[in-house]
Amino acid sequence: MKTLALALACACLMIPFTPLQAGDPLQGSIRVQTEAGRDAVQSQQQVDQLFDQKQRLLEEYRQINSELRSLQQYDSHLQKMISAQEQKIGSLQQQMDEIDVTHREVIPLMARMVETLEQFIELDVPFLLDERRRRAASLKNLLDQPDVSVAEKYRRVMEAYQVETEYGRTMEAYPGNLQQGGQEKTVDFLRVGRVGLIYRSLDGHEMGFWNPTSRSWQPLAEDYRRPLSQGFRMARKQMTPDLLKLPVPAPEALQ
Repeated sequence: MKTLALALACACLMIPFTPLQAGDPLQGSIRVQTEAGRDAVQSQQQVDQLFDQKQRLLEEYRQINSELRSLQQYDSHLQKMISAQEQKIGSLQQQMDEIDVTHREVIPLMARMVETLEQFIELDVPFLLDERRRRAASLKNLLDQPDVSVAEKYRRVMEAYQVETEYGRTMEAYPGNLQQGGQEKTVDFLRVGRVGLIYRSLDGHEMGFWNPTSRSWQPLAEDYRRPLSQGFRMARKQMTPDLLKLPVPAPEALQ
């Protein structure tokens, strides 16, 4: 048996090696596997490229989406600003319209105020008549000036009214001319608000007061001489204010 096995082994060794032919199935299988591996590598590379491209696109999408949200917020902010500005413009336009209406109404109102002031001066206690009449006439002329603003005209009219108001709260001594009995003479006047208007001749002998009821000058009794002298001194800041005994006409009884 050993001799037979050895003989078979030797016979096998003596068989010559023959290379694989082109049409050999084994060689074809190897080639297919090689090509498949190469295709797999290429496919993997394509997959990797697609994945990288997908990641870039995803990142770009996220960035664009973030910018879009920012733009939407900015647009919303702009819309609110535009809406607020439109409301403000509307309010300003309404105010301008109201100002135009006010201007049209103020001019006639100021004209009536000046006319009323003129009438008041003529009916009031007759102190500083020339000065007060000139002021009223100046206002009437001012209202006709086109180059003076409505605001300035209104300010001047109100200023004149304020001056007239102050007369009722002040005390004043001043020289002036007195028309009486068809004659004019220079005297000293004492005005105590609008309550009393008294005159005294320059030599101090003659005294009188304005009676608003009769709208005439009436002589003043001798017992008023000392209080009148004190009144002049108070008005000229030569003594401290104090109570004065001065003639004040009683108001007319109500009918």
